[in-house]
Amino acid sequence: MKTGIYAACCAVIFASAAMAQELVYWDEVGGWEILVDPTLGNGCLIQAEFTNDVLVRVGFDRDEGGGYVTAFHENWGDIVEGEAYDILFDLDGQTYEGVAHGLYLADVPGADIYFDSPDFLWDIAARQTMTLFNDSGEVMAIDLTGTMVALDAALTCQEQQG
Repeated sequence: MKTGIYAACCAVIFASAAMAQELVYWDEVGGWEILVDPTLGNGCLIQAEFTNDVLVRVGFDRDEGGGYVTAFHENWGDIVEGEAYDILFDLDGQTYEGVAHGLYLADVPGADIYFDSPDFLWDIAARQTMTLFNDSGEVMAIDLTGTMVALDAALTCQEQQG
């Protein structure tokens, strides 16, 4: 089953702002750091670096009312800041189409995928493995163990932000 998930028109602006800030540490749960992003209305997020050296962030954008997944890896050097890339998520065999926007964090290339509904983040958290593909093939695969408890903690963090 394929479900279309496309970024809002403001995702390019969001991506640039979301990666330029200093995040505030809140807690660590399930192998993920729980952080607060002051540039997104004090939206909470989870962040982890995986054994394949991919840094992944999953969070809530309180300003736009959506959610996002952002990933960075130093070997993704051909990414152009602000450019849109068609992607495909595979979550334990269920696929979702989306659009990622290129961005950089401290000179490390990455991709930002914004969702109009943060409910999709719970779909990610309920799975075991997330694999991301672009036109060239597999970009990354991560083990989602601990993601549900971490995202639940991020929701508690979010409630405490007022």
